[in-house]
Amino acid sequence: MNRVCFKITLAALAFLFIFSACQKNETSESFDVLSFSDDTTAAAELVSQANEDLNKIKVMYKKNEVHREELIAAMGAKDTEKVKKITDDLVYVINDGMRLGEEAVEKIGKARDMNIGEDFKEYLSLKEESLEKQLEAFENLRQAVRILRDGFGTNDPKQIEQGQKVFKEKDENFVKTMAEAKEISKKANELAKESFKK
Repeated sequence: MNRVCFKITLAALAFLFIFSACQKNETSESFDVLSFSDDTTAAAELVSQANEDLNKIKVMYKKNEVHREELIAAMGAKDTEKVKKITDDLVYVINDGMRLGEEAVEKIGKARDMNIGEDFKEYLSLKEESLEKQLEAFENLRQAVRILRDGFGTNDPKQIEQGQKVFKEKDENFVKTMAEAKEISKKANELAKESFKK
């Protein structure tokens, strides 16, 4: 999640927190300023925890971004040992990132299922859908890296070529699915902006 999206998420949570705190109490004609009739505070805490997981993924991704270029160079040079080493490292990083991503999706899902306002619920549904798309994209990438590693591990030119071909296809799927996830996330952010205007 980029810095702008993170700020929008925090702003949306602050808005929803304030909005729900000032809702009219059903049993009286006054407004309750600091009592909550719903689970907005607990949901916001879960979303905050999910954002921590996502920030860890972002750090891991930035730290390992250079491996993709190194991998492409090693494939071009047909450096079997380097390809195997880089792909092994990438599989571990992707596995760790996916575990954190799954935990974030679970937290957002729990928050969405709580007794919260409809706008917040819809926002969280979109964010959850976006994260699930990202996990799908990273699963494509993990498969691509494994196939490439296994192809280069055989030293068989046909299997290496097949591994490169499948890697390219799955890498393209990764990029496409990540773009879809970003569009869904963009819809969630637009919903948050619209909620501010209400």
